[in-house]
Amino acid sequence: MLRDRNPLEQSEFLKYLARHSQSAEDDRLPPLADLSRELGISIASLREQLEVARAMGLVEVRPKTGIRRLEYRFEPAVVKSVVYAMSIEPHTLEQFSDLRNHVETAYWFQAVSQLNSEDHAELLDLVRRAFQKLDGSPVQIPHMEHRQLHLLLYSRLNNPFVTGIMETYWDIYEAVGLSVYNDLNYLRRVWTYHQRIVEAVCAGDLNGGYQLLVEHIHLITERTKPSISQKFE
Repeated sequence: MLRDRNPLEQSEFLKYLARHSQSAEDDRLPPLADLSRELGISIASLREQLEVARAMGLVEVRPKTGIRRLEYRFEPAVVKSVVYAMSIEPHTLEQFSDLRNHVETAYWFQAVSQLNSEDHAELLDLVRRAFQKLDGSPVQIPHMEHRQLHLLLYSRLNNPFVTGIMETYWDIYEAVGLSVYNDLNYLRRVWTYHQRIVEAVCAGDLNGGYQLLVEHIHLITERTKPSISQKFE
């Protein structure tokens, strides 16, 4: 049996990015011709490796600014993988949603215990803005507040993998139309849970907040699932 390729093996260009990620003051990279000579590979091969790095969200390529190194994020590679999986089997979304739910509950205590007073104030403001939208005329769906609230709760972890999974969930959530769900009673129930969760966190009642989070997660099963079979064709 042939051995699988070493998972730690990287392309010449990815190795170059890794070597220069901490030492370089400028995030701009040399032109392709210069990189080709430095790395000892053809421009054609370099272009292929550059495209992989771009798809992973590691670099940005623009006509006027050239190639620019980006801060590492897990989300770009994950979202492409999940979208591909959903194009094969749309109900993969349910599996990924379940993963996200487990990530949120598993990291709850570690995450919210690190939030500070400014975070608490921002969480309360997100809840206030959400209810303003729900009580407005016309009613607005507080989707961005929903996304920001969940991401803010876990922002102090400084864990790009947790953040990447959660960001991917919200990207897909928007793409399949869940962000335009317009059952006002459901939305009010969701944001009542959010309000109680935030109040518990601000009061230091992390156990109470955890129980509310678990109840809030179960609300998703009460929703009418949108048709997603055509979303990624």
